[in-house]
Amino acid sequence: MVATIPVPIQFSLPEGWRSVPPDEVNAAEAAFVALRPPPVEGFTANITISGELREDDVPLPRIADEAVEKLRTGARDVELGRRNEVGSTANPGLTQAVRMTVDLHGTPTEIGQFQVFLAMRDTEHKDRRAVLHIVLSALPEQFDNLLEEFQQFVSTIRPEGAS
Repeated sequence: MVATIPVPIQFSLPEGWRSVPPDEVNAAEAAFVALRPPPVEGFTANITISGELREDDVPLPRIADEAVEKLRTGARDVELGRRNEVGSTANPGLTQAVRMTVDLHGTPTEIGQFQVFLAMRDTEHKDRRAVLHIVLSALPEQFDNLLEEFQQFVSTIRPEGAS
């Protein structure tokens, strides 16, 4: 069963990306998946969106730490890189870079992730705080070329109905 995003959002994919049903790519924990063909060395760069409702007093760095720990349950050599708090007090965010080794078709493969955590209020239910997890996963040789497209994508994410 595919996850859902706890608040309605809208966004635009950059050219060259295509959305796929999360179940099709074994990403049931994601509510949205986009791929950037063609595959390189058997891996297709991707963007996933998931989210959760969290209490206001849970800081984004703790949520980001939890995401890294979750990666450690399925990957090896997980390394947290640069982390930055972004946004404003009303709309806080956090970004972090992560490297890890996963088994891809039986071969250990290094994958890089750029993770963005955005806290936002539901426009219809102001008492709800959702934390969106938006993640770019790519091979190291793809990463720099796709990061700008990913940042462009993240900049389009808005609560549904917001201008």
